[in-house]
Amino acid sequence: MELAGKADVAVVSKVFPTRSHSGAAQGGITAALGNEEEDRWEWHMFDTVKGSDYLADQDAVEIMVKDAPRAILELEHMGVPFSRNSRGLIAQRAFGGHTKEMGKAPVKRACYASDRTGRVIVDTLYEQCLKMGVQFYSEQLLLDLIFQGGRCAGAWLLDLAKAEAHRVWAKAVLLATGGAGRMFRTTSNCSGNTGDGLAGSLRQGVPLQDMEFVQFHPTGLRGVGILLSEAARGEGGVLRNGLGERFMARYAPSILDLAPRDIVSRAILREIQEGRGVGGEPYVHLDLTTLGADRIQERLWEVASFARIYAGVDPALEPIPVEPTCHYFMGGIPTDVDGRVLGDGKGRAVPGLFAAGECACVSVHGANRLGCNSLLDLVVFGRRAGKAMAGWILEAPEPNSKGGPDQPERLVKMRRAGGPERVPAIRADLQGLLMENCSVFREEKGLLAAREGVLELRERMARLGLQGGRASYDLELVEALELENMLLLAEVLVESAMVRTESRGAHFREDFPQRDDARFLKHTLAFWEGQKVGIEWKPVRVTRFSPQERKY
Repeated sequence: MELAGKADVAVVSKVFPTRSHSGAAQGGITAALGNEEEDRWEWHMFDTVKGSDYLADQDAVEIMVKDAPRAILELEHMGVPFSRNSRGLIAQRAFGGHTKEMGKAPVKRACYASDRTGRVIVDTLYEQCLKMGVQFYSEQLLLDLIFQGGRCAGAWLLDLAKAEAHRVWAKAVLLATGGAGRMFRTTSNCSGNTGDGLAGSLRQGVPLQDMEFVQFHPTGLRGVGILLSEAARGEGGVLRNGLGERFMARYAPSILDLAPRDIVSRAILREIQEGRGVGGEPYVHLDLTTLGADRIQERLWEVASFARIYAGVDPALEPIPVEPTCHYFMGGIPTDVDGRVLGDGKGRAVPGLFAAGECACVSVHGANRLGCNSLLDLVVFGRRAGKAMAGWILEAPEPNSKGGPDQPERLVKMRRAGGPERVPAIRADLQGLLMENCSVFREEKGLLAAREGVLELRERMARLGLQGGRASYDLELVEALELENMLLLAEVLVESAMVRTESRGAHFREDFPQRDDARFLKHTLAFWEGQKVGIEWKPVRVTRFSPQERKY
């Protein structure tokens, strides 16, 4: 929208745009509006920095939280149908880790539209873009970025309907390709979240930042991983173990079930490890029965629907079985506060390349993202990136669209694959390997097993064979390309987790259970160096809040 009317703008999407994964964001989008009770941007900033376990860059956090009220009102004026309170103002509810007066008590800060907030924001922005003449090209898989003379000049795409590759030339490219949650067996992520933009950047020499920090949402539906929004706890739902105890009193006595997600996920697994899972099984209960059917229907319709369809549970009458599920990557492609991709730890921008959303790392989430800050990150820094791109294209040279190969080497090689290995088997082994060794709890033995396992899977990938060759929607080919991306990112994740010998946020090392600010108050930068991962470090920008103990 920021570029519409200033340039020929195309949105190239792996799926139909309104099916993108942002539509799965249920709970809300944060801003210190103060519509329900007193709130301040300083409190929002403190919560975000504290929730990040002090790894967030505080100058970027300040920009985000100050701009949040404007962003919400802009969305409202575009037509986003936010829920309303009794005074007709945008309704707000409590969410994990958001507090007033620097941590004294929970605060109602999350603006919401029932439990479909992401869905209505995506739909509204899509409608606005159509009105402004933005062109959309759906069902296009990112194969690789095209670089000329050190700057990004476009992208290789695979047209899924035709199973053909083609190039798109551009003065500026913004990556908004989401995370890579499909690397894990239990995940809330859609099937398309395979890290295509992350891997594509890495192959071009761009580093990835803080990839060891993978958030596991505490309330995934047992067995399937489908997310049950934190809004359920924001509305008054509670977690109970197999004894019926509200166990979060042991782990976060002041804000209980509304503690940050890393703390709640670890608490659930501790209860299970100590034999207090429901019926001795590896899950606990999310109890909404005290809310009443009417309130659940009004504010948690989608949560209730998922519980009924996938667990056969009516949440108004009985508790819902839940377990932690892979949800969000805090790390990603390093950017500045205007979305420019950074090519090193010294702030060098990669000409022509921008990123926003989960695939980007500004970094406002640090080691652990607070609920509802992801949609805010999207609209604040997506808008700033659009403004920066509008300035860049005024001086950027036209890409040279003549010459070059007819097909990207990566695709040619994959289509020739004729070995005995198959995609589903390798993918299942990768997902199990990471789930076993790189999820909520980590330690050196498991990480070494993951490193060895990923290398073995890379060798198996070299013996891959494809049986398809379909002229249209060759899904075997698509899944093979996605698996190649995930294997590359798995290696980055493991190596980044190995070098951070401390516990911080979502990265919990059982062999190094304490946070170590003296050695590790810094970001990891992972580079792909031919056939291995190299790690460098980058300082965290601390402005207002010095690191302190993270009690809740």
